[in-house]
Amino acid sequence: MVELITSDFSPSKIVCVGRNYIDHAKELGNEVPTAPLLFLKAPSSFIENGEAIVLPEQSKQVEHEAELGIVIAKRCKDLADDADVKEYIKGFTCVNDVTARDIQRQDVQFTRGKSFDTFCPIGPHIAAALDTTDIAVICRVNGEIRQSGRTSQMVFSPAFLIRYISRQMTLMPGDVIATGTPAGVSKLNAGDVCEVEIEGIGILSNPIIAAKD
Repeated sequence: MVELITSDFSPSKIVCVGRNYIDHAKELGNEVPTAPLLFLKAPSSFIENGEAIVLPEQSKQVEHEAELGIVIAKRCKDLADDADVKEYIKGFTCVNDVTARDIQRQDVQFTRGKSFDTFCPIGPHIAAALDTTDIAVICRVNGEIRQSGRTSQMVFSPAFLIRYISRQMTLMPGDVIATGTPAGVSKLNAGDVCEVEIEGIGILSNPIIAAKD
């Protein structure tokens, strides 16, 4: 079953996992975490497929991050390490965890650099019953592949992340977990078109514009 994501999609929170691919951690000069590195993106950063990512005047280095997203189906809290997570998964989608990298480095914590309006394209579909053990995660900018990885390269699996996050905060229906990005992040410029493609889900495509456009 496939469900289209539209503008009425409204997660109460978008929980992101940093440095969940070894090569991405290395490209940013970071150690691979021994436990999931969690941060939040503001729900107001959500846009849908086809809407424009707006480059804020505050940043000179806005980058793409292609990610597999998990959409939560039902209230999820305090799951045990061996809990079956299937009933808590509505399906999977494409996420672009757009990041103002210069602001992220300046602030140390991630909130401002990750949460500008338009910084979280999600879609175009929610795909149910998808085997995410080893599927492709690709980002293209103007048709050129910038990121190419596989979910089998994740440090922490989707099931592990759902259980772990449920013990830190209650996940609610419609919440999204962005599971981390492969290596190859790069700068976005006004006039670009950025695509996130995940095998079995589809292509999330967004044009890039400057704040004054």
